[in-house]
Amino acid sequence: MKKILIFASGEGTNFEAIVEYFKNKDVEIELLCNMEEAGVLKRAKKLNINAYLVRFSDTYEFLKGKKYDLYVLAGYMRILPRGILEFGRFVNIHPSLLPQFKGTDAIKRAFASNVKETGVSIHYVEEEVDSGEVIAQQKFTIEPNMTLCDLEENIHKIEHNLYPKVIEGLLK
Repeated sequence: MKKILIFASGEGTNFEAIVEYFKNKDVEIELLCNMEEAGVLKRAKKLNINAYLVRFSDTYEFLKGKKYDLYVLAGYMRILPRGILEFGRFVNIHPSLLPQFKGTDAIKRAFASNVKETGVSIHYVEEEVDSGEVIAQQKFTIEPNMTLCDLEENIHKIEHNLYPKVIEGLLK
């Protein structure tokens, strides 16, 4: 049985997509969340996933003595220091074609920049934001009449489809 720890701080749509994808597979998923009011905690409860509310400053102590096959960031809005990254392989999903639009609000910045295409990147986590080796990318063409809301919806669909498949590949 493979074991995954998902780090999330927000609503948890990617978290839920990953849990649903692995529902009948030999993978155990747990959640680490650093935000008391995060929607992902409600999703974890609904999906019957062990969830840990851990202050960011306590993350290292929490991970000490635990072993996971893969650490998955899914909307975890903190930069992990080297000490934490040394626990194993960490992957992250980012809503742009890295190295474009690193950091926060990538979809909004891509939309405002009038680029013709954007997409989703999955990459290994390094100390520098969105700078690790890219594992997979999927492009999306921005149509002329598309709204920001349309773009966000399409990017999230790509994320929910691509991320679980890449995670599965990394677990083999």
